[in-house]
Amino acid sequence: MKKIIFLFALQLVVLLVSKVQAHSGAKAKKPLIVFVCGDHEYSGEQTLPLLAAELEKNYGFRTKILKSYPDQNAEKNIPGLEALEEADLAVFFLRWRQLPADQLAHIDKYMRSGKPMIGFRTTTHSFNFPKGHESEKWNAFAELAFGAPPGWGGKANHTHYGHESTTDVSIIPAAAANPILTGVAPTFHVASWLYKVQPDYPAAGAQWLLMGKSVNPNNPKAIENPVAWTWKNSFGGKVFMTTMGHPEDFAVESFQRLVINAIHRELGKKIPKKWKGKVDINVPYRGIKP
Repeated sequence: MKKIIFLFALQLVVLLVSKVQAHSGAKAKKPLIVFVCGDHEYSGEQTLPLLAAELEKNYGFRTKILKSYPDQNAEKNIPGLEALEEADLAVFFLRWRQLPADQLAHIDKYMRSGKPMIGFRTTTHSFNFPKGHESEKWNAFAELAFGAPPGWGGKANHTHYGHESTTDVSIIPAAAANPILTGVAPTFHVASWLYKVQPDYPAAGAQWLLMGKSVNPNNPKAIENPVAWTWKNSFGGKVFMTTMGHPEDFAVESFQRLVINAIHRELGKKIPKKWKGKVDINVPYRGIKP
């Protein structure tokens, strides 16, 4: 009798252990998304954590948020970039950083790994090292990583159409069947003032998804410009880039769907058939403040 009880207890232990292992294995298989924030102006360190929470709660991802320290204006320190070693997807929202070489090395290694990358708005000018600096080449990070203009201004004349303007966004007809646009309205409006990236960008081979038209531009000759595209960089990494990213954009349901869809696409996951609902993201525009 004792032997039977012992064997039964042993079976229960084995069953419990196997369930724990299965649960741990399932958790380990969840893709890890690392968000890298530091943009002075657009509160990416506030909007992206809210997005990350939604991805964990409703879409089965793990996330990690890295921020400029001690605040968004700290241009020379984003602690924890070694987390990119374990990342399945890296999401960047940067503006004019001057990170030390050891931190840049983590970003460089990730980029060269060919893993997927996503960039928001001012990531087109992520870095701003002075002329002659040993890391000056990083000023063109966006061109290499995202097929975007190589920094602000310059030969590409990368600029915008005024802080008093906003942008009407529309799906480009040729891209209408792209799964990333699932559930995205044919037209919608965002607070972001339109970035000028044409005529030289996005880079050759990019698929344009959305076109932006400036509303109340400061230049009467303002032209339409793509505001979201996909690409494959020279390291083989799948890329999604958007020049949108004003905090009020994150309150727009079509923008939320676009971003969540893009994250699934970048990770090789099926676009969700069922939308989990609009996310409560209400972060006011801060602007550049000391």
